[in-house]
Amino acid sequence: MTGADDDAAELELESRRAIYKAVESTPGIHFRALLDELDYAQGTLQYHLRWLADADLVAVSEDGKYTRYYPEGSFDEGDRAVMNALRRQCARRILGYLVSDGPLTTSELSDHIGKAASTVSFHLSQLEDADLVTSERDGRAVRYEVTDPERVSRLYALHHRSFADRLVDRLFDLWDSY
Repeated sequence: MTGADDDAAELELESRRAIYKAVESTPGIHFRALLDELDYAQGTLQYHLRWLADADLVAVSEDGKYTRYYPEGSFDEGDRAVMNALRRQCARRILGYLVSDGPLTTSELSDHIGKAASTVSFHLSQLEDADLVTSERDGRAVRYEVTDPERVSRLYALHHRSFADRLVDRLFDLWDSY
């Protein structure tokens, strides 16, 4: 059998095909969201996801809090890191403001997104650990900026419908207008 024939055989079962289509339509979806969307028993979903991963049809990515699933070969490691962040509302909004408004401090971001500075700082730390943002001391303040704004904007533009966040949509539209 060829690779395409193997893929077709792996997706013969309706449940497996439905799971794969959900992963394909919402790259970076996490297990609980798949469970809610597809209404399968937890064990059934785990079994088929493991099967799809073993068959190299689905890539698995850990983002510290969630296990996320991607169609295999569609996203490199850097893309998955960006998508993992974009799937989290607070991180998505931080990235949106950093892309649209340039380097910002924790307090500026806190004012923009309406979250406590400690919450923003926590998310910035995670984004920095994932190499998605860099920080630079500016006197007494620390300014953060996105390391690859084009990648973040491209992935957001391709998959924004699956994020359902109008605020960030407006920020990326603003950035695109420059």
